Amino acid sequence: MANRVWRNARLATMVGEGIGMVADGLIAAAEGKILYAGAAYAAPTFHDAQTVDCEGRWITPGLIDCHTHLVHGGDRAGEFALRLEGATYEQIARAGGGIVSTMRATRAASEDELIAQTLPRLDALLREGVTTVEVKSGYGLSLGDELKMLRAGRALGRERDVRVVTTFLGAHALPPEFADDADGYVGVVIEEMLPAVAESGLADAVDAFCEGIGFSPEQTERVFVAAAAHGLPVKLHAEQLSALGGASLAARFRALSADHLEYATVDDVAAMRDAGTTAVLLPGAYYFMRETKLPPISALRAAGVRIALATDCNPGTSPLTSPLLVLNMAATLFRMTVVEALRGVTINAAHALGLAGDIGSLEVGKSCDLAIWSIEDPAELVYRIGFNPLHTRIRNGR
Repeated sequence: MANRVWRNARLATMVGEGIGMVADGLIAAAEGKILYAGAAYAAPTFHDAQTVDCEGRWITPGLIDCHTHLVHGGDRAGEFALRLEGATYEQIARAGGGIVSTMRATRAASEDELIAQTLPRLDALLREGVTTVEVKSGYGLSLGDELKMLRAGRALGRERDVRVVTTFLGAHALPPEFADDADGYVGVVIEEMLPAVAESGLADAVDAFCEGIGFSPEQTERVFVAAAAHGLPVKLHAEQLSALGGASLAARFRALSADHLEYATVDDVAAMRDAGTTAVLLPGAYYFMRETKLPPISALRAAGVRIALATDCNPGTSPLTSPLLVLNMAATLFRMTVVEALRGVTINAAHALGLAGDIGSLEVGKSCDLAIWSIEDPAELVYRIGFNPLHTRIRNGR
C-alpha cells in the first residue's frame, strides 16, 4: 500500500557504478520510505495512492551537502575586499580577522540569532534540491558556544523539512585565550568539551583541522582517541595546505571522510582505500582561495576511493550556497565526469556521513528523498552555470 506514486519519470537511481538510469521509471513510497523504484512496466499496481505525473522529468535522489560550516555569526566580506586590495591572510589575521573574527561574531550571537542568520543560507541549498545537510560547529571555541552552535544546527531541522547531521569541530582553531597553548586547548576539547557534547547527544561525528595553521597530527590523534572513547565517528580536514599525513591518520581511525586533500599523497590514498574512508572534495574553497594544487583525482579514481563533493559553505574560504555550482566547479576545475559529480552529491556524500544505508540512492527501504528536475539530460545539472532547473523537492515522501 503506497501513499504516493511518481510516474512517467526518468530515474537516475545512483545504484551500481553509473547513475543507474531508468528510461520509463516509477517511484512509490509509503510512510516516507521507498517501496519501489524502477521500470514502470515491472511495477506492481498501487491502489488508492496519490499519483503524480512527472511528465518525463528526471528524478535523482535528494542532494546531500556533506561538508558545511553553515551556522556562524556575521560574515567576512570586508576581509575579502582587503585581500583584493593586496592584504595577505596573515596580515588580516594579525589585525583580528580570520576565524577569530567569526568566533567573536558567533559568540556574540544568541542561539536564536544564529538560527535566523543561517536560515537564508540553508534555504538557498534547499532551493537547489538538498534534502540532507551536514553542519559543523567550530566557531564558538568554548564549551558553551560550541554547544550553542550544535543546538542551532539541530534546530534547522525543525525550522525546515531537511535532515541535519551535526559535527563537533572544537579542534578548528585556537581561541585567543589559548593563543600560545595548542596542547592546553586540545586538553580542554578532550576533557571538557567532548564529554559534554557526547552527553548532550548533539553531535553525530567529530572533526578536526589537521594543518600547520590548525592542529598537528599528534594533537588530532588525541582528539580522535577521545572521540572513539565516546563512541563518536570521526572525519578530518586534511591535506588542504600541506602534506602532514592527516588523511592516513583519518584512515587509521576508520574515519567517515577526509576532506579537501589537495596535498594528499599516494600513501594517503591507499590508506583511505583500505579503510573505506570517503574523499570529500571542496571545489568552492579551491576556487575562492585561488589554489593551484589539485587534489589527486586520478589517484583517488584509480584506487577506487569514493569521491564526494560539498559546498564547504563558510564565511572565510567558501561563501558558497549552490550545490549546482559545485557540480560545475568539480567538472571544470577538477576534471571530474558527469557521473562522478552526480554521485558526489548523492550516494558518495551519503557514505561520507555514514548514512548510505538510508539516503543517497533510489532503492527500496531508503528514505524517499527526491529531487525532480526539468531537464532532458542529467549532464545539464553539471553543465549549466547560474541556472536552477529544480521542479520539486521531496523529503520523506512529501
